[in-house]
Amino acid sequence: MNARKNFTPPIGKTRFPIPSALAIAVTAVLSGIAIPAQSATGERDDSTIVVEAKDADAVQGLVAGGMSARSSSTGLLGKKDVMDTPFNVSNMTSSFIENKQAQTLGQVVAHDASVRVSSSQGGLLDSYYIRGFPLNEGNLSDIAMNGVYGVAPNYQLMTDYIERVEVLKGPSALLYGLSPNSSVGGVINAVTKRPTTVGNLTRLTTSWQSDSQLTQHADISRVYALENNNLLGVRFNGNYGYGDTVWDGSDKRTQVGSLGLDFSSERFRATLDLITQHLKTRAPSRPYSFAAGVTVPDAPDGNTNISQPWGFWHSKDQSVLLHTEYDLADNVTWFSDLGGSGAHVSRLSEQVPQVTNNNGDVSRTSSNASYLVNYRAAVSRYNLATGIRADVETGSVTHKLSAQTSYYRDRHATTSVIGPDLNTNIYNPVYMSPVDIPAPATISKRSSTALSGIALADTLGFWNDALQVTGGLRYQQIKSDNFVPGNSAPSSSYDKNAITPMVGVVVKPWQHVSLYANYIEGLSKGDIAPANASNAGQVLSPYKSKQYEAGVKVDALGTISTLSVFQITKPSGALVNGPGSEFVTANEQRNRGIELDVVGSPLEDLRLTGGVMLLDAELTKSVTPGAQGKRAPGTSRFQANAGVEYDLPFLRDLTLNANVVHNGKQNVNTINTQSIPSWTTVDFGARYKTRIYNAPTTFRADVLNAFDRNYWSGVTSFSTVSQGTPRTLMLSVAVDF
Repeated sequence: MNARKNFTPPIGKTRFPIPSALAIAVTAVLSGIAIPAQSATGERDDSTIVVEAKDADAVQGLVAGGMSARSSSTGLLGKKDVMDTPFNVSNMTSSFIENKQAQTLGQVVAHDASVRVSSSQGGLLDSYYIRGFPLNEGNLSDIAMNGVYGVAPNYQLMTDYIERVEVLKGPSALLYGLSPNSSVGGVINAVTKRPTTVGNLTRLTTSWQSDSQLTQHADISRVYALENNNLLGVRFNGNYGYGDTVWDGSDKRTQVGSLGLDFSSERFRATLDLITQHLKTRAPSRPYSFAAGVTVPDAPDGNTNISQPWGFWHSKDQSVLLHTEYDLADNVTWFSDLGGSGAHVSRLSEQVPQVTNNNGDVSRTSSNASYLVNYRAAVSRYNLATGIRADVETGSVTHKLSAQTSYYRDRHATTSVIGPDLNTNIYNPVYMSPVDIPAPATISKRSSTALSGIALADTLGFWNDALQVTGGLRYQQIKSDNFVPGNSAPSSSYDKNAITPMVGVVVKPWQHVSLYANYIEGLSKGDIAPANASNAGQVLSPYKSKQYEAGVKVDALGTISTLSVFQITKPSGALVNGPGSEFVTANEQRNRGIELDVVGSPLEDLRLTGGVMLLDAELTKSVTPGAQGKRAPGTSRFQANAGVEYDLPFLRDLTLNANVVHNGKQNVNTINTQSIPSWTTVDFGARYKTRIYNAPTTFRADVLNAFDRNYWSGVTSFSTVSQGTPRTLMLSVAVDF
């Protein structure tokens, strides 16, 4: 391990808001000068560093024309090359994000065949399924930012401040700890933009999206040489957008500011990230539920929106994360993360519209939430972690040791006022005159959770890392309190702990081939037996999900391909014989699957991304009559993505692209009597690079869902269904100054 590390810091940082601080930083950045280049002797040269984008890709270890990276974060184990990782991991870089014109995290990960977005793009948040298990469905975000939970914006992440999106598939209790919402299907890690080390960057992007959304985005980066060969980097991103969306009666306003600061000396490195994000949507789309006995009707026209045009969603997120590292020796590094976030939400809109008959009518009954609501919520979170990584040798065996202790805490408060009933139709919406639903007078605390733990891991390397064996353990303590409005004393409390192991193996029989296998567990907070149980109030131990996985990775012909097979079992609690009976760990879902992922450039002018997942998701144990042996809701047997880019040989600065997404049939309920059909969408796009007054300029145009397919896009674990996005035209021009 070198004493002087690359200036680009490892995974583990984020950002915070404070608009005045951002404004000061932007002024400082814009007034700065480029960092002088240094000669091989360490003496400074008077010339300015100017590096083309393709050279920057090479420096950062990018592949497939910069669309993906060779390495990804693996939490506790640090950053690893994909061929040395005993898991199936994928990542999408800022180049991929920009060329897809993706505005949200959900629009990025939707290009991974093992991931599906279960929420509507016109809605309030992004929720997902990974390997057939839900993620990010609650009021506490499951998205990691720079490897840390509790610091990302809570409901929806914009891509303005994201450098790379990493997806680690499968349970990850050892690697990342228990997620805030107890998700077990995988981890989505958003890596924030860092100051560029290959030259200054000043990029202004203007984009337009149908119906009339206009957005301005500035991305500015500077690096300054200080005394004693120290470096200081600054990266600012700002976004302002407003206009009508593709959903009837809806418009959206975005205001995003982020600041990334990096400092590097011979042995010490620090990064500070600050983010502020304000989103306001008028007439946000909502998911539907379906009454028992109702056949899920055909999806309405994609532009149709039953939300009241005077309803709104307004969220304000602020995030901060400080990451530090110090080399105690050439082979030992101490690291720490300290960060947090706050989110405030105001919403006046439909709760959960329920379709009550096969004609698509929506109406209020005593058992559904077809009404309007004035809702307020506040979420605060913080995270502290510290640890040591060391590279040592015992004879001919190498060891990569990791040790970490962490503490996470959150507080969730919410109150709502119920308004009038909703009576409408999904095909022919009925809009009301504006209704004055009073805002809640106070926001009541509903829950508070503390997660603490200690983790240890060691990766042993044999025969120049031709064989790598990783083992580790995490001790996790879970404490939480639930509250009812108007009462400061907890209505129920939870205090349990668990130890989760992990074993992984990588074998490299040939230079460009890796065989891997792992056993790893996921952790979910156990339930508290409800009041109608014979053991009411009893606290169940944390649920342990177990994964067995094996696969092969091949790095050849300009592509990296991963083939994996896996099995994940996840238990949950239930009343064994209905009300009055004992509440125990009685349910289980077992997902077995095969994945194939490919990314690369097999020909100089051709780039490919894509994959498939075959999934058998079965409710192997269930106390619900008729559910055992049925397919788990929200899962499909077959998911596929295929993306291609081609640089025209007769006009090499013009690139054409296409993308196809397929999703199989999904069941809505556990007894499989309601379902949504399979769907396929096709996107087309093009980009053209040129220079205008010697300024590098890129024009982009994309048509999403080009054939304007009407479809239900996804099902959540709550058995709600989201409407697919209609045909959308996206245009942009980016200029580097």
